[in-house]
Amino acid sequence: MNNIDNPLRKLISSKLYTRYSGILSLSDISLFLVDTDGEILHELIPPPDFCSHVCHPEKGKACLDYKSRLETSKEGMFVCKHGLQNILLPIKVKDNTLGYVGGMQTYLEGTEYKKHTIDIQTLHKDKDLDFEFIAKSIASLKVLQSSKVTVHEQLCNHIANNISLDLAESVNEVNPQVARLSIEKEILEKKIIDLEAKNMSLVVNPHFLFNTLNTIARIAYFEQSHTTEELIYCLSDLLRYNLKNDDQLHTIASEIDNIEKYLHIQKVRFKNRLEYNIDIPEQVKSYRIPNMVIQPVVENAIIHGVSKSRDGGSINIYAKNSNANEITIFIADNGHGFPKKVLDQIKENNYSNGLGFQSTDKRLKQYYGKCFGLEIVKSDYSGSTVAIKISTQPLRGASDEQNIDC
Repeated sequence: MNNIDNPLRKLISSKLYTRYSGILSLSDISLFLVDTDGEILHELIPPPDFCSHVCHPEKGKACLDYKSRLETSKEGMFVCKHGLQNILLPIKVKDNTLGYVGGMQTYLEGTEYKKHTIDIQTLHKDKDLDFEFIAKSIASLKVLQSSKVTVHEQLCNHIANNISLDLAESVNEVNPQVARLSIEKEILEKKIIDLEAKNMSLVVNPHFLFNTLNTIARIAYFEQSHTTEELIYCLSDLLRYNLKNDDQLHTIASEIDNIEKYLHIQKVRFKNRLEYNIDIPEQVKSYRIPNMVIQPVVENAIIHGVSKSRDGGSINIYAKNSNANEITIFIADNGHGFPKKVLDQIKENNYSNGLGFQSTDKRLKQYYGKCFGLEIVKSDYSGSTVAIKISTQPLRGASDEQNIDC
């Protein structure tokens, strides 16, 4: 088949793959689509720098380990010449392989010593790359527990199977209704697996977790690692606040305090690529708001407004007491705005990924009435501004919502 006419390429160019983006948040390990000739068609989760800049023969081409397996149709898990765990799963319509899902590119626990056997001198000579860059790219290669590798393998299988069904549907190889039901079944199964994993993780007593973090913080203090100490205390407080799953309203002051800790951690991560400012009037801080309403909006601003920009960006959080009964909290970033498609989906109440716009908006309306909630007040090339509008007098119950006139 001519590579240009490959239905997999057409599927990617039509951006149908975006509907898989929701489950990609389950992992931060390399995952990409590659055709049968070794051309990387799309990086769903980018590979590490060592693979993309050192191992790949040229930009957009998979390394020779992948190339040899593509030529011999060898599928499944494998270890490359540098000792990295990899995966290659076929995307098929009937018996015709149109491409592959590849990725992983990490060391398993117990094999990380292989990092030190990589011949940097030869790579420097062959690739004409700086020693320092090669050394840093090797040092940043991840080391995973086998359990996490298993979860990522399930994710890769899920993506490969669903893309195969999409392709089969696009060329009328299967009944579209049957294909869609199969996809929904797999998505539900994946959610169940994720929920089970989360429930298992809750076996650890939260008090034990916080006490352990505080102990580590004290050790950091005595070792004069003050930045580490501060980060651990921030993380401990952040976890404690996030675990408050009750339906009680919290003060805006406590919500903002939580946001400051979250942004402090992100600032350490992004360094000078992230700037932020919080300006909340004192008279506003005593009013009440559901917990964990502001943080997801701020996180969205970092993901889409800061992390995707080479130079980073800034986030500005401020509030206005519009009148005696209404407070509006604004979260503004200087990114590139929401994509038009996402804006249209939000307007049509059809956007369920990323920001969690619908659920947060609905939650606010249950507390304050139908006149309140989330609103995107600005979104263009200069950035986005999301407004959180609340009432100074929350409703007693969600059932009162319909009785409030805007």
